[in-house]
Amino acid sequence: MLPDEVLGFLRKQGLIGSGETPAAEPLSGGVSSDIWRIELRSGPVCVKRALPRLRVAQRWEAPVERNRYERRWLEVAGAIVPGIAPRVVAADDAGFFAMEFLQSLPLWKAELAAGRADPAFAACVGQSLARIHSCTAGRPEIAREFATDANFRAIRLEPYLLATARVHPSLSGVLTQLSERTARTRLALVHGDVSPKNILIGPRGPVFLDAECAWYGDPAFDLAFCLNHLLLKCLWVPVAAERLMQCFDALHQAYSNGITWEPRGHFEARTASLLPALLLARVDGKSPVEYLTEDAQKHRVRDVAGALLTDPPCTLRQVRNAWQGS
Repeated sequence: MLPDEVLGFLRKQGLIGSGETPAAEPLSGGVSSDIWRIELRSGPVCVKRALPRLRVAQRWEAPVERNRYERRWLEVAGAIVPGIAPRVVAADDAGFFAMEFLQSLPLWKAELAAGRADPAFAACVGQSLARIHSCTAGRPEIAREFATDANFRAIRLEPYLLATARVHPSLSGVLTQLSERTARTRLALVHGDVSPKNILIGPRGPVFLDAECAWYGDPAFDLAFCLNHLLLKCLWVPVAAERLMQCFDALHQAYSNGITWEPRGHFEARTASLLPALLLARVDGKSPVEYLTEDAQKHRVRDVAGALLTDPPCTLRQVRNAWQGS
């Protein structure tokens, strides 16, 4: 049964009639929002509402206005790369928006979990992400609209970098410095959650979902965040580790070809130094990945990340080599 607030949103937006109650089902998989698939006469839509407190073990609260910024990221990115995001159907200022429901598209995370790691698709992800960053870099109107520093700190910097710093006092200084550097670097429109769980494999390329962390800030965060998941999945799906590392290389190279807003070396140095912090955060931060359950896996992450944070890398090749033990 749909909550009255959702029915009210649908009626106010003219998506259903005053006495109509459409078929609906809650969708799972997220910790930060309530999401429903709703069958309208015109076809299915997805309605999303941000939660003030996320569904994780540790206490994690975040401003619900992030819902509006997510919707606007979908619209801005979709105008830059057609098809890169679901089309927004309706929205209000009370925390709801509706978007097209994309049926039957494979989820990149599911493909990777099955061992199907395609470097060509990873390159498309890198190319599309760089295009969004390049087209929003140096645009003051986008910077003003996405001046979401408080949201980004609450959703990303605090639960990932700063929470991890509290778990590892010996690394607290470098993790805090990385958080502060990221917070003050404002160059382009950042998605903030570029993870395989938020990317569908569409007929024209990747489709990005869940942009509630949208922020005008450091694009290195997006690249590091995505590359981090490819490294971690080597432990989850060891049979596909070689192909996952090929995906790492392909995504990195395709993204690098699209950097226009600053020297590539400067950008890569920030990405390389941030990546081990995100590695450690997915084991010891507020949002650990659910698929690393064995102590040996977690120790591997801690050992590699700790060494790289102690002696920060300047290139992604250094991170790659450390991860592979060479």
